[in-house]
Formats: sequence, C-alpha cells, structure tokens
Amino acid sequence: MNLKLITVFTASLLTTSCAFAPGGHIPTDGNLFSDNNRNASQQEFSEADFSKLVSTYTISPMLLAELNAATPKPEFNNELENQRQQYDYRVGKGDILNITVYNHPELTIPAGSMRSAQESGNWVHNDGTIFYPYIGKVEVEGMRVSEIRDIIAKRLATYIESPQVDVTVASFRSQRVYITGEVQKPGVLPVTNVPMTLIEAVSASGGLTPEADWTTVTLTRNNQEFDFNLRELYQQGNTDQNILLQPNDVLHVARNDQNKVFVLGEVRQPKSYMMGRSGMTLAEALADAGGWFEATADAEGVFVIRAANPATGRVAEVYQLNAKNATALVLAEQFKLQQRDIVYVTAAPVARWNRVISQLLPSITGLYSLGRFQDDVRN
Repeated sequence: MNLKLITVFTASLLTTSCAFAPGGHIPTDGNLFSDNNRNASQQEFSEADFSKLVSTYTISPMLLAELNAATPKPEFNNELENQRQQYDYRVGKGDILNITVYNHPELTIPAGSMRSAQESGNWVHNDGTIFYPYIGKVEVEGMRVSEIRDIIAKRLATYIESPQVDVTVASFRSQRVYITGEVQKPGVLPVTNVPMTLIEAVSASGGLTPEADWTTVTLTRNNQEFDFNLRELYQQGNTDQNILLQPNDVLHVARNDQNKVFVLGEVRQPKSYMMGRSGMTLAEALADAGGWFEATADAEGVFVIRAANPATGRVAEVYQLNAKNATALVLAEQFKLQQRDIVYVTAAPVARWNRVISQLLPSITGLYSLGRFQDDVRN
C-alpha cells in the first residue's frame, strides 16, 4: 500500500506545485518548516504532523557510510550442508526400481541390447508396492532404497542362502519440483537421489533470462511463500539464500517490470528507467535522463523519494543531494537507488513548497489511514 501512496503523493506533488511556481521545488535548507517557509502553512498543519509521515535526510558521507555499510562476510551455511549429508531419496509411486540378486540371474532381468533399465525394472504401482519373484508384493512407497534392499534380502533368505541384493532407482518419476517465470527452460525437474538446491534448479533450467528480476525469487511450499534474492547469493555469496528444495516446491522467478526507477522534474528525459542486475546509482539515473537543465534546475534540490518501510508508520523517506558542488556527484555515484525510487530534480525560482505540502498533507494522511485500515482488515 505504501508504494501506491507514494505514487499518488508524487503525482499530486508534480501537478500541484505548478500552481504556485513556474516549476516544482523542495526547500534545500533541510527543513521544510523553517521560519521563512512557515507563515503560509502554520495554520494548516504542524511540523510534528509532517514528521510523522515523511523522514528527510541529507545525502552526506556519513549517511552513505550508514546506508552502504559493508555486509558481514557470509558464513558457511551449516544447516544446508547438514541437510545435504542427511538427504536420502524416498521411493514413490511411479518410480522404477532396478533390483539385482548376485549369482542368481533368474531373479535379475537383464536389460539387453533392446531394453533400457527403465523398461526392465520394477515399477512401483499406484498402491505403493512392487511384485518380486518368490516373495510377492513388497511395500516400498516412502522407503529408502537401503530399507527396500534389506526387506527383499530378508524375505528372499527363506528361499536363497545369504542373498546379496542391490536396489537402485532406474527412473525417478514420482516426485518433482516446478520452475516457472523468467528462466530459459521453465518446466518440471525430477527429484532424484542427488539433493537439489535453489541455485542448482535455476541452473538446470538454463539460467535466468535477460528479463529476470534476480532479486525476487519466490518459493511456494505447503501453501506458504518464501522470498529469496539471487543477487545476494551470486554477488555477495550469501548462502542463506540457497536452500534445499523439496517435492512439489514451486520456484518462480519474477520479471523485472517492477525493477525500475522514475526520474522526473527538470531533467532532459523524464521517464522511468529499468535497473540493471547490478542495480543503479543516483548518478547513473541522472546520466540516463540526460542530466538536468542548467538554466532552470536548482542543483541544490536533487531528491530521491522512497516508499517507507510500513513498520515505521511513515509514508515516505526523502533524500536530498546538494549538487551545486561538483564533488557532490561522487556522493551521487555512491548512493544506491532501490526499486521504484523516484528521483526528482527541482526547478528555480524557489516555490513556496510548504504551502504545496500543506494542501497535500490531508489527502496523504487520509490515504495513509485508509491503507493501514485495509491492511488491518486483511490481517
């Protein structure tokens, strides 16, 4: 809901600001409610009201150090490794078993030159059993091949002295995982006796397409959804984003349609821009937009408007860059944008921005309250 609110807020911001000045503007003194800007709006809302909805920050080396703090070195994923070591395939309906009894060829049907192991094996029927000479029906569904081997050997011992039995799965047909979305070969992957992780499933499906959003991979398991970020896994080695898949898991790789930013205001090419797989910085977004108009843009007023975390109870976070000093572009290069960020370059002369905000605030507050109410109803 916050994303919708910030979009409405920005659209209103762009249209309403034109009524007060030749171009939109946000005060660049870091305080929307300074003494110079307070007179026209002090009766409409207070600074405290605004601070409850919007957080403002100045893009500075200290802020960048906080936002771009080095991620801790990923530790070895012990849980995943333990799951790998304990993994053992369990036979299911439709699997084909290959059973060998050494020194007793009459009990071992050879594949022959014209028959594959799948064709000559023992099919697990719909009742979860197989039929084997001498011992008849054997319940095998849900068992490990080692357990099936022991059962067959024990029952054959009545007829054969010390039988040596080996059981393998000739064809894995009973269990599968589903890979959908932006991979080269979406479809079904069989679950086998080799454990399969998320990253292995993506690789087995041909890898990601150019349109894939590798930050949004959704796993559906037992009617629950879990989100994973392949960027953290590939680029940062965060093995917490790699898990062992289970039968009937559905893995979906989203498109990057939502992976964009919006550059608006006094720039040469105001529009939305797709973010690459490596992300996008504020400097890259401004460069893609052709830079700002030197004659009309206020270099002090380069803003990034970002939907706030719903847990904070705010509508938006606003980051300001004072680009009058060319060295500030270094800060812009280090400021990483997030999906659906709005970059807004303000115009000169200075508008009475606080009056614009004062008229927008009631609508924003109402939309925000409505969104919280709808979220509460859904929860």
